[in-house]
Amino acid sequence: MALTRVGHLSSATLLQLYQLTGSATAIFEHRNHIEDVIPDISPRLKENLCHLDEALRRAEEELNYDQYYGIQVLTMADSDYPQRLLNCDDAPLVLYYKGSANLNAQRIINIVGTRKCTAYGQDLIRSFVQELSMACPNVLIVSGLAYGVDIHAHRHALQCGLDTVGVLAHGLDDLYPPRHRDTAAKMLSQGGLLTEHMTCTNADKVNFVRRNRIVAGMSDACVLVESAAHGGGLITARLSREYNRDVYAFPGRIGDMYSEGCNNLIRDNGAQLITSADDMVRAMGWQNDQQLYQAQQSGIEQQLFPDITPDEQIIMDALQKQNDQQINMLSVATNMSVQQLTALLFEMEMKGIVRTLAGGSYHLIMNG
Repeated sequence: MALTRVGHLSSATLLQLYQLTGSATAIFEHRNHIEDVIPDISPRLKENLCHLDEALRRAEEELNYDQYYGIQVLTMADSDYPQRLLNCDDAPLVLYYKGSANLNAQRIINIVGTRKCTAYGQDLIRSFVQELSMACPNVLIVSGLAYGVDIHAHRHALQCGLDTVGVLAHGLDDLYPPRHRDTAAKMLSQGGLLTEHMTCTNADKVNFVRRNRIVAGMSDACVLVESAAHGGGLITARLSREYNRDVYAFPGRIGDMYSEGCNNLIRDNGAQLITSADDMVRAMGWQNDQQLYQAQQSGIEQQLFPDITPDEQIIMDALQKQNDQQINMLSVATNMSVQQLTALLFEMEMKGIVRTLAGGSYHLIMNG
């Protein structure tokens, strides 16, 4: 927490420093001779690291506040930290979270767009979230709790019984905009509020831009509903692509201001065109979610796939512990050869048990 208060230290630099030393404690312990760890460290950063007393005092103050008000302080070493963020090179070292949702849910999407959502956009969100709640009953919806698309996404998620998390551009001691306070209160028991900022942090413009990387990085896919030619939703879509996430956009009428960004993105192959939740569900390979959810509720899940072999079960167990693994990681986890795994994973994909993600990772669709 104290390290995040060090001046002139970007998230990417801080993460690199953390990874090179192995822990925040190690950085602190080496602060007076940090050049032994990072020879090319800048003099300004070295100087700042040598004077952490005020940052530590502020961190202790924050920790006391968080413990009193039931706010979770999540570091990268915590299992509750959004694991999807770990492969983002500018992920926050610390997150502050209050809520009930699992930030590592099996399915997570973000819904973003303009703050001046039209009636067309509102109808799209309403039908999309309603359809999605039927097709993927356990999906987590993430957005930024801002005006327009964000707040409509949160509210319709609540109405449809889906967990929804708002990523904030300030600390958890306040809420911006204040008009959304009632919705935020409901989200605490059906979702949550997440931020990288300590209390007493203002909702400055730069913070809204920075929080988009969290929205993008913690999700499997980005859904852009409406956007002008420029806007925060397009930033989230760009970040999602950079993080190798899937990006989808609803088209709009040519000439409509708040469809221009979506139409341009689709035209330039920056997003896949969708007209319904079903389009996205099929593109993501999530078609079996509703059937599996109902089976889980009935306790007959395994009966859906009675022909799972013992070796396939070993692979499923490994993916249940840590989903989205590449084959070399699975080889270590299962003690199987890559050649053996290749054949088994092909059969499992044909059975609809796993699917291949961009980058060669394997994603477990069903739980065994």
